[in-house]
Amino acid sequence: MTNELGQTVSDALGGHRRLAVAPMMELTDRHYRYLARLLSKHTLLYTEMLTSAAVVHGDRDYLLGKRDVEEPVVLQLGGSDPQQMADAARIGEQYGYCEINMNVGCPSDRVKAGRFGACLMAEPALVRDTVDAMQRSVSIPVSVKCRLGIDREDSYEALHKFVETVSESGCQYFIVHARKAWLDGLSPKENRTIPPLRYDFVYRLKQEFPDLHISINGGIETLDATQEHLQQVDGVMIGRAAYYHPTMLIDADARIFNELPNGFDHTKTHELLCSVARDYGLYMQQWYEKGVRLSAMSRHMVALFQQVPGARLWRQHISEQASRVPDAMTLVEGALERLQIAADDDEQRKLA
Repeated sequence: MTNELGQTVSDALGGHRRLAVAPMMELTDRHYRYLARLLSKHTLLYTEMLTSAAVVHGDRDYLLGKRDVEEPVVLQLGGSDPQQMADAARIGEQYGYCEINMNVGCPSDRVKAGRFGACLMAEPALVRDTVDAMQRSVSIPVSVKCRLGIDREDSYEALHKFVETVSESGCQYFIVHARKAWLDGLSPKENRTIPPLRYDFVYRLKQEFPDLHISINGGIETLDATQEHLQQVDGVMIGRAAYYHPTMLIDADARIFNELPNGFDHTKTHELLCSVARDYGLYMQQWYEKGVRLSAMSRHMVALFQQVPGARLWRQHISEQASRVPDAMTLVEGALERLQIAADDDEQRKLA
């Protein structure tokens, strides 16, 4: 694959595109991505959305810094100025991101006021030109994440025209949130649930653009559902379900990426999660010694244990003690101790 300058555009992602965790503001920061990578080696991860202006003019090390162990990671950018987006894309490539994604799906008022996000679905030619400028500036893929449409412009024909126009840039990768966005009257949270899901629109899009890589997003909460969607499209993106139920990622490498022929050994789930918690504790300690608040990192592991004896005590300890303990490992070991006590008590009750 080459861009219009004749540069070879490498796609190191390959099969990683089958499952991705969506970019989520204030959630998918570098600390969450480290934790997620401990759970799944192959699931594609995204940054939070960063504006092109912030990347070009802001503290790049703070905004873009990551560790190699997080890879593969896609940088999502928000903006509509072709030159600035191209500059931001080039900087992202220099920081080692494997793909640049253009946000054409966020419905917040702040995003609309800045003329990026979902409102750009009304300007497909501008999106095409912006993607074209970005592709000319990098040797990695550029993708687009969009909605079905906006407000009353939500017909399949409008979606088809949008993708057709943007793909004139040479863009091959589209992630489609299978809901439209109401830009007036609904909050970003409401836009995640109130507009009806139209998976059939995305399926049809794949049928009519067989040469494009089409991923589906919106309301997908399990790996069972992921596997069903993969019968119709090329990839699946899961949002808050992956964040608030992180253990689903443990099974992803086996079920979605076929890494283990016999699947994951679920009898070892608890043992693995304890190991992940300790590994993440060591990671947190490194940042804590650099001045990062424990609570800013430990919040990502609150949901690590669920539906097991002591899960509530785990969550309570992590949430309440992060600002009180002397270091990260004390926090983690204290929470694991509560889990073990609860498990022992539960075993005693069963034997009684």
